[in-house]
Amino acid sequence: MSMRIALCTAIVAMTASPLAAQDIAITGATIATGDGSEPIENATVVVRSGRVVAAGANVAVPAGMETLDGSGTWVTPGLFASLTELGIYDVQAVSESNDVGASGSPFSAALDVSPIINPNSQDIGYSRAGGVTRASVTPRADASIFAGQGAIIDTGADYDAVIRPRAFQVVEMGERGARLAGGSRTSAHALLRNALREAGSYGDDARLTGRSARNPSRTGDDLPLDPRLTGRAERDGDVLLTRFDAAALVPVVTGEQRLYVKVERASDILSTLALREEFPSLDMVLVGATEGWMVANEIAASDVPVIAAALRDLPASFEQLAATQSNVGRMVDAGVDVAIGVYDSSGDHPRGLPQQAGNLVALNQVTGATGLSWGEAFAAISSVPARVAGLENAGVLSAGAHGDLVVWDGDPLETSSAPIRVFIDGVEQPLDNHQTRLRDRYRTLDESQLPAAYRR
Repeated sequence: MSMRIALCTAIVAMTASPLAAQDIAITGATIATGDGSEPIENATVVVRSGRVVAAGANVAVPAGMETLDGSGTWVTPGLFASLTELGIYDVQAVSESNDVGASGSPFSAALDVSPIINPNSQDIGYSRAGGVTRASVTPRADASIFAGQGAIIDTGADYDAVIRPRAFQVVEMGERGARLAGGSRTSAHALLRNALREAGSYGDDARLTGRSARNPSRTGDDLPLDPRLTGRAERDGDVLLTRFDAAALVPVVTGEQRLYVKVERASDILSTLALREEFPSLDMVLVGATEGWMVANEIAASDVPVIAAALRDLPASFEQLAATQSNVGRMVDAGVDVAIGVYDSSGDHPRGLPQQAGNLVALNQVTGATGLSWGEAFAAISSVPARVAGLENAGVLSAGAHGDLVVWDGDPLETSSAPIRVFIDGVEQPLDNHQTRLRDRYRTLDESQLPAAYRR
């Protein structure tokens, strides 16, 4: 315990300026590298200039580097939270502060969360204190099957939250997609195919003029203003997309921007995978996949990754009739890349990812169930979701990776453990947030001035 206290005390002494990456070595800790392997006891991690230099047993500490004794602690890469709403609402129930959905917007695929993410959102600070260092942020589909373009962020205490704007496009299929498309899955599939064809045609027309329509960092500003192509009514043929929505989908059709498809039912999963027969360049991710275990071999063969809830064992809808707690474990055993995500309204919060991963480890103790090993479970909330998001050097402690470190006071997959230090790109991060301030305020609240009716 004394070592833990010493490490916590060192925070004050070693805190650098907000923009300065720290050169730091932590020795004698239990280290999880995040690559799927099991934890390593009495190991060392070295970070220099914001990047990991080395992590593991028998790692030498460079001469002159500040070193902390991590005995009794665990060190892991930062957690990656998939498909969150971090930074796009303050209070969900207050519409003025909630930018998650845009039911009245004339646009759909062109909606982009990047410009409106608020780094000062209480949820970001609360997640950071729970060990979440990076996340994907997505809008919600309200006016169309297309939710819009999500972004990748870090949770650092600065104004540079967005590290990859317009990182992926989100489309709703299955039951919700059917409702948004007019009441039927047939309409949802027709709308999706029509949109992809329009975008493909739009991109071809743009290329004929010598202008690029393939840059995923633009939403259509660089496309030609040929009268045939500007505005829905002026374009040739029957079109349903606005110019900006069509432009936003061009990178999806060309495979330069990933398409996250929200789908649950086994048959819908197979229909989604079959889209690549018609649009071979699609770079897809399945989101949800409650019945994914039923077609796990087909998903694995397609090399399409999945973002799924850790445990979903009750059929909350007809498309989830085959829900089982073993869904993630069975897909992983089949060779599917599965990230644990928090993307629905079940009350999950990004900082609850360690508990969800821990539940999958505990599932191995249930007769007949299929869970994950400790290393697999931790990878499902660190390196796998980072890789799905296109960040190869995040969520792991390996040479050259981002210096995102979380120091825990115990096994991070145990609910009794908590972070005591968090670094993002080697920069020390504050762990105080609205929740901790409320805790501290009411822990020592002066009640002497309360009205008589409140006194005991």
